[in-house]
Amino acid sequence: MKAKSVFLEGVRDGIPIALGYFAVSFSLGIAARNVGITAVQGMLASFLCMASAGQYALFSLIGAAASLGEIALVTLITNARYFLMSCALSQKIDPEMKNYHRFLFGAVVTDEIFGITVARPGYLDPWYNYGAMAVTMPGWAIGTGLGILMGTLLPARLVSALSVALFGMFIAVFIPPAKKDKVILGCVAASFAAALLFDLVPQLSEISAGTRTILLTVVISAAAAALFPRGEAEDE
Repeated sequence: MKAKSVFLEGVRDGIPIALGYFAVSFSLGIAARNVGITAVQGMLASFLCMASAGQYALFSLIGAAASLGEIALVTLITNARYFLMSCALSQKIDPEMKNYHRFLFGAVVTDEIFGITVARPGYLDPWYNYGAMAVTMPGWAIGTGLGILMGTLLPARLVSALSVALFGMFIAVFIPPAKKDKVILGCVAASFAAALLFDLVPQLSEISAGTRTILLTVVISAAAAALFPRGEAEDE
């Protein structure tokens, strides 16, 4: 019964993410359509690789007739931030968790699923992730397929506006813990300021968004860990 209740919690928290994914992947489907990808191919690609920036790069390279090696390298670099997220989640894994659970929920570590998962207290429960995946993966895949089939029928501004749901979800993830913990609040403020700096300074603005995310995550989290270390009792 515990697994079922935790699974349903994941479904509940995953529904708003799935709605945002549907909107974002709809516009992704339009990009896929422009390079000749069919609806079935697009849905399969989205189901197996839930990464918006990585898939945009993938579809662009397919349209440019890039080699398989080039596609693999670019998508690896574009999605490198997920290595950091997986490292963070690995610190919350129960040592007794079965390897197949680690593999299954580790295969779908997106920005949003990472956000709702890392915010949960205690060890990770794979059934929570399975619940979130049960609604977010179809939302992403179906949105891509429909974008390929009928994306050109909707105004571009409408599709763009729908994606605001993801930003709202992110705010809901980090605001509650930031209100309770001054260290988290300081990290959030520092990340906002640093992101703005990267946009305003010409030399820094040339750095890709994925690389910026990796650099800021490593620097800010390392500084917070060094200046405000937490004991095991606090983490539990």
